[in-house]
Amino acid sequence: MCYNFRVVKVLGIETSCDETAAAVVADGRTILSSKIASQVDIHARYGGVVPEVASRQHLLAIIPVIEQALDEAGADLGDLDGVAVTHGPGLAGSLLVGVNAAKSVALGAGLPLVGVNHLEGHIYANWLADVDITFPVMCLIVSGGHSDLVLMRGHGDYVLVGSTRDDAAGEAFDKAARILGLGYPGGPAIERAATVAPSLELPRSWLNGSYDFSFSGVKTALMRLVVGGGVSDANDAAASFQAAVIEVLAAKAVATAKEYGVRNVLLAGGVAANKALRRALADTSPVPVLVPPPVLCTDNAAMIAAAGYYRFQAGRTANLALDVVPNLKLV
Repeated sequence: MCYNFRVVKVLGIETSCDETAAAVVADGRTILSSKIASQVDIHARYGGVVPEVASRQHLLAIIPVIEQALDEAGADLGDLDGVAVTHGPGLAGSLLVGVNAAKSVALGAGLPLVGVNHLEGHIYANWLADVDITFPVMCLIVSGGHSDLVLMRGHGDYVLVGSTRDDAAGEAFDKAARILGLGYPGGPAIERAATVAPSLELPRSWLNGSYDFSFSGVKTALMRLVVGGGVSDANDAAASFQAAVIEVLAAKAVATAKEYGVRNVLLAGGVAANKALRRALADTSPVPVLVPPPVLCTDNAAMIAAAGYYRFQAGRTANLALDVVPNLKLV
């Protein structure tokens, strides 16, 4: 007997911040193509993302990037089964470019459309890493705007365990790098500079009794040291700052993994590319820690296509009234 198992191909589109990305993913696991037009060099001049500039660049790049993704996948619109797009959280103008492009593709090709939460996309980057994932899992999402601990009991089944009260980890790294004159983006700059053993005494905000995060205090402490002449070595300062942030992130992720009895810890988001964070979790976690390759930690469309696939499978599609939600919550 011959079985014909049809491969489901999803086009993913991601424009939540300053990366214009499109990808084609098969069955939520296999990347057939992934194209990214980065704006890092443009925004580096300003030390951060300028929303109006970002949205204009998305307008210039979105159609070529989609065409490149289809070409690399050896597919045309008739080969697709759906279109998934980030509709929040993110910069409103940037999100609008991606959502409107996705609507146009879906309408023109007669394809179903699904809106994906950007944070959910980061979680699903783990499904693209060719690993076995067993529910329940604890997801540590660390990015420029978020530091969240999310219990995932199944596909689309989330419980928020802890979140950012002020500066997220990625935002704190950006600000620390600016204080130390290390450049933009801050996360990679801090990691590159952190080449020595840390010696500076910087505070850890544990927020006892809570799994929430707060990194504004350690950033302020670093700034006061710099202003007061207490920093003579930027590498030491970077290493000390990185250690303070990572210690809290890893400790709370491990504590929640133990409390909720999960089978895996999933690391997600741009800061997940940080090697020191990966090591800290791997060394202390009671269960296997799964981390996507660095290229899938930063913003990309393959993760959106992967998340979109599981939404399609659950029948959670959208219509052409899909709107952007800059402050969209995962839970």
